[in-house]
Amino acid sequence: MAHWLQRLRAKFSQGIFNTIKATWIHKDAYLLDSIHDTLTRPVSSVVPKVRVVFMGTPKLSATILGALLERGYNIVGVVTKADKPVGREKELVSNPVKEMTIKHELPLLQPEQFALPVIEQLRALKPDLIIVAAYGKLLPQEVLSLPGFGCVNVHTSLLPKWRGASPIQNALLAGASQTGVTIMLMDSGMDTGDILTQRSLPIAENDTTRTLTEKLTALATDLLLETLPQFVERHITPTKQNHAEATLCQLIEREDGHIIWTDEAENIFNRYRALSPWPGIFAYWKKNDDHLRLKLISISYQKQNPAMTQPLGKVFEIGEKIGVQTTSGVIFLEEVQLEGKSALPIRDFLRGNEGLIDSLLE
Repeated sequence: MAHWLQRLRAKFSQGIFNTIKATWIHKDAYLLDSIHDTLTRPVSSVVPKVRVVFMGTPKLSATILGALLERGYNIVGVVTKADKPVGREKELVSNPVKEMTIKHELPLLQPEQFALPVIEQLRALKPDLIIVAAYGKLLPQEVLSLPGFGCVNVHTSLLPKWRGASPIQNALLAGASQTGVTIMLMDSGMDTGDILTQRSLPIAENDTTRTLTEKLTALATDLLLETLPQFVERHITPTKQNHAEATLCQLIEREDGHIIWTDEAENIFNRYRALSPWPGIFAYWKKNDDHLRLKLISISYQKQNPAMTQPLGKVFEIGEKIGVQTTSGVIFLEEVQLEGKSALPIRDFLRGNEGLIDSLLE
């Protein structure tokens, strides 16, 4: 084990190393096999001498940026989205990429749009290559044309499946058993460019957006670091996507978490997986004369209907569990939360809210 950890620490950034240690503890068999493959796969130790502008926003992007810096890439500038107001006070909060950029004292741009002055700032950085990972904005042709090696995008699906901004959530919504990472050349379309490399990843039955993002972040970082030297040295022939097989992502909004009980239990469970941790799933509970928003923090399900089918949306006891009837199957409530209150295990919640049993959730 100590030998493994020494090799891992030498090969990966600290963030990826910590993810791998956690994986070891939880015995994720697939990811452990992937780690073994990575350790035994020959990787070019030569970092291309190119000037790189990096574009990204969330934690996934920051992890990739950190790995590029640790590997020794010449990051001449970083572009990320503007700070967002958060909470009741609307305090501006920096995103993970901005925080890492400041830590490493790199030039930073946070444009609202790619107006001419911003494009000129990018041109002044003289990028040979732009790397994009979950930036969150489309790039105009004037930006795509700046670097000699073009713009390389890290996309967390096996393109042409799930083009767009939320491929991880959409894979879970669809109940897919597999997804992956694509490293691609960008063009003016939405994830329509030529493919450089891809690697697949099985989706576990209990994966949520949080857990699947962690796995795909490790996979994407590894694949990008392998791909870049080969791409710059012209050892990779880009492959056209089959546009006839393309699927587009559904945009995820807060109200997508509202559960409709005319759906099947399996589909509702997939929605829970896809929308965890944000925006979460919920239903409305009529308590006395109030319609209360009830967040379903943790759920499970069975595909089969009970021996005596209940009205859709009815909360009822089924053995030791608390179920909600759907069109096909039952959702089991494990942990719930009234808005403005603390989350509670369902049995603790019922001690002060006995009326939930036999009520209809809307």
